This record gives sequence, structure tokens and C-alpha cells, in this order.
Amino acid sequence: MSANTFGRNFRVTTFGESHGKALGVIVDGCPANIEFDLEYIQSQMARRRPGGTEIGTKRNEADRLDVLSGVFEGRTEGTPIAMIIYNSDQKSHDYSTIKDVFRPGHADYTYFMKYGIRDYRGGGRSSGRETAARVAAGALAKLILKGKGIEIDAGIRSVKNIVCKGEFLPPFKAPLFTISEERDEEILSLIEEAKRSKDSLGGIVECHIKGVPAGLGDPVFDKAEALLSHAVMSIGAVKGIEFGLGFDATRIYGSENNDEMTSSGFLTNNAGGILGGITNGEEIVFRAAFKPTPSIAKEQKTVDTEGKERMIEIEGRHDPIVLVRALPVVEAMSAIAILDMYLEDSKYERQR
Repeated sequence: MSANTFGRNFRVTTFGESHGKALGVIVDGCPANIEFDLEYIQSQMARRRPGGTEIGTKRNEADRLDVLSGVFEGRTEGTPIAMIIYNSDQKSHDYSTIKDVFRPGHADYTYFMKYGIRDYRGGGRSSGRETAARVAAGALAKLILKGKGIEIDAGIRSVKNIVCKGEFLPPFKAPLFTISEERDEEILSLIEEAKRSKDSLGGIVECHIKGVPAGLGDPVFDKAEALLSHAVMSIGAVKGIEFGLGFDATRIYGSENNDEMTSSGFLTNNAGGILGGITNGEEIVFRAAFKPTPSIAKEQKTVDTEGKERMIEIEGRHDPIVLVRALPVVEAMSAIAILDMYLEDSKYERQR
């Protein structure tokens, strides 16, 4: 498995750069004869696309998918599915002033140390734009999972220190897609304040996966939460993940944390739908922490490629907060991981 491929059964390989000609994805291992609903896949792309939200970047990409292979008469063929998204609104000249300067909080320095070269135009492969290809593949995975009664939804639980309390009841409303709307105005004001001060914000995305059968995942290295964590933590801005009660489980007794069982099922879901690395049939619940957008216009200290100290103000069009556009990415990577586990479990079913 290369660094650009995720999955063992439903294999997703992405390619392309933020300011290159195009981005794309090849999906190998997709079952044959699945209805390929391009309109649905395109609707997921629209949720993530630059320019699709009033609080995000001003870069405006249509992100229209061109399906190159693997689909015939609206159904999958069981062969590799190739999808491509052409860039049309990149402004690479915005980055010419930082050609030889490392942006704080970005992968510029580490990429340069590893490869001795980097695409300074928006970060190349390390850009959040790479996730467009993931959403295309993830939307296909969501389509397949829907046919099996599995639904995936994500919403914003918090922004900076503002926590949205309340029950997780999708669908959530624009423009923020928070778990509950009572603090939306406060959050919008905070975002505007960050933009005025040339700064950015982070927060927490919560994701629920309904309808997952008991038995997916393995008890040792390929635990369900380990595979989901790999998928979600591979999203560039994610810095942490927790399942069920997560870190709050450290603050209570075992008797409070354990999910007691009756003949009718589990009484609680503190485990977040996974026990011993294997799904238990309950709703899978996790939260992912997203750091503030590193591209900010505020002056910061850094160094250049020769190690000289410099001051930098990052120009260009950037999201003051990535959470809204990250929601379909979290759902997509979750779908890819769950479908991959589902197909793996199908192998065991055939052997039993």
C-alpha cells in the first residue's frame, strides 16, 4: 500500500495538487453492478467545494467530476473507477512571495526536509484541496453503505471554546451545520472577529454512523476504531480523535463507564459502538479535533530555505475555519473505512 492509497478491499488512491491541472481518484475493489448515482456524488462534492459557503475561502471551483472508467450504463463494472476534477480558479501568483519561505503551521518545512523539493503553490499534496478526491470516493462508499442500511452524518460540536450542547439529530442547518443552533450567532461573530484580526479558528466535529452490524473489525491491530482513526487522522487538519465518552471516561468509575446489557440490548453507548476493536451493533460515535487554519495574514516569524529568519504574511484566499467544509470529508473517510471493513468481513462470511 503506497502513501497515496487507503484501504485493503475498497482501495482509494488520490492524485494531483492544489494548483496543478487536476486532482483525481482511482477506486479499486468497488463491487460490480452498484448504481452509480453521479448526482448524489456531485451533491457531496458541492458541500466541500471552495466557494460553496459564505464563511469559507473565496476561491471558487465548480468541482465537477469527470468519470473516466469503471462505470457503464449507470452501474459499476467491478473494474477500477477513475474520477477527475479539473482546477479552474487557482491563483498561483498569490504564493510567489513565499516561494522560499516556510509557512508556520504548514507542511512546507517537513516536506522540504523529506523530499528536498515542495510545491509552494497552496501546499501541493498537503493542501486541503486534496480532500476533494476523497469526497468523490467516499460518496460512492456512502451510496453502497446506504444500500446496506448504514448512514453517516457529521456536525460541528464546538468552535474554539463555544460548545454546542444538545442531542445529535441531523440534518443540520446551514451555514454552520452545528449540532444545535442556539449558539450559531455567537460562533458567526467569533468567525468575523477572527477574519478582522487576520486569524483563524478550529473546533470539534462529531460523527455518528448508524446501522453498522456487530462483528466488523479485528481484535488486535485492525481494530475498528484503529482503522477509523487512521482514516480520519489522515485528514490534514485533524489533531485528535475520541470514541464514545472518549477522554471523559477517565473521569468516572468503571461501573459508570461500562455499557450494561439486557436481553433487549445495551442500556448505554459509552463505548461509542465498538468493544474490543469489534463493532457491537450500536451507533458508532466519534469526535475529531481540527486545528485552526494555518494560513493567516497576520505577521509571523519563520525561516527560509537557507535557514535565515524571516517575517511572513500569507496572502491568498483561505478559510478562516475549515470545519464546515470538513464535514463531508469526515463522512467520506468514515464511509471508506467502514465499507473496507464490511468487505473484509464478507471474506470471513464466505469462509465460515
